[in-house]
Amino acid sequence: MGNVILLTIDTLRRDVLGCYGGGSLTPFIDSIQTRCIRFDRAYSPGPYTRAAFPGLLTSSHYLEFGKEKKLGKTRVLISEVLKKGGIVTAAFHSNPYLTEYMGWKRGWDIFYDSMQEKVDPKVPYIKADRINRKVNAWLSSYAGIGGNKPFFLWLHYMDVHEPYVPPRKYIDLIDPSITLSEEEMFQLFKEVLLKRDVSDPGKVEVLRKLYRAHVREIDDAVRELFGGLEESGVLKDSVIILTTDHGDEFGEHGGLSHDGKLYDELVHVPLILYDPARERNEACRTLVSTLDVSPTIAHLFGVEPPQAFEGRSLLPLESYPVKGVFGEAVDKHGSDEKGEEKEVHYYLEGHLKIIYHERDNSWELYDLKADPKESKNIVTSSPVAEALRDKIRPRVRRYERQ
Repeated sequence: MGNVILLTIDTLRRDVLGCYGGGSLTPFIDSIQTRCIRFDRAYSPGPYTRAAFPGLLTSSHYLEFGKEKKLGKTRVLISEVLKKGGIVTAAFHSNPYLTEYMGWKRGWDIFYDSMQEKVDPKVPYIKADRINRKVNAWLSSYAGIGGNKPFFLWLHYMDVHEPYVPPRKYIDLIDPSITLSEEEMFQLFKEVLLKRDVSDPGKVEVLRKLYRAHVREIDDAVRELFGGLEESGVLKDSVIILTTDHGDEFGEHGGLSHDGKLYDELVHVPLILYDPARERNEACRTLVSTLDVSPTIAHLFGVEPPQAFEGRSLLPLESYPVKGVFGEAVDKHGSDEKGEEKEVHYYLEGHLKIIYHERDNSWELYDLKADPKESKNIVTSSPVAEALRDKIRPRVRRYERQ
């Protein structure tokens, strides 16, 4: 039995990766594709961290138990499942929503969440190269004490996340005509991105380029991670799953960042499984969810997943069922007169995605094959709209009926 490593890169859009048609931003990730299964139709169950990560690490939807502020004890983390199965578990991340305080430490032998460390407002997280160094130190120490048990390692990189203040060398790789200082980039974040101001397309484009510079930077971090794994002797025995919690918006639907919207720039995500034993790449066109990540990890270790997991193992590919996927969030940028956050839901089946907004009881329906930019709402003309509405209706405030 080998190791499994889950690498989640916060806010990573699918369409910036070369292997998904995104150009040359990710040369290292593209270079390993001959040993990968690439899932072309992977969807996140939420458009921001708090809505997406319950799916990734507990294989459950965000609103399954209500609008929890912290991870509820009813949920079962993959780390808890594996630890009971005798697997060593280690986690290294720097996301404030995934900390011990927020309930995410359960089941980990090692859990680093960086909350005691000082960070700069321009870079309000521990960067990927430091996460890599901590992982390498842990691997050295683990090997040094004669560790021979298989391990599950989760790393989460924050470097693609706003504020976009990338190092100069990566900006120059994207557009050397951008001469903004760090302070000017931070001001762009405060004055444009935080205010969701898309009135100046030029500023939105600069933000997009700064984001892309971070993507190029994170590709180097992934290269460094693989180098460290190889040097420690564990790469050859490790399956690595690379994905994200959600994407980012650059004006596609009138906003910036990642709010309570359910369009593809936020929820159609990269999902790649690297297996050192593979000798050719494979593209899977089946519709899947990142709720399937934890069941897949359990499958790779030969551990029975708990009944609480809502996803299915992605492996073997031929056994994965054809089904629809759900996603949900709360509308983070608005509240009614009582200050109550309203729900948003989506359901995707085949190439039809329906979206429901509780705030104004409105519906959107898109044919992603004919309209990949989700610009033409066909909910009033589609003959299947009512059947798709019926998929979502039972899920709205379902925790109140439990």
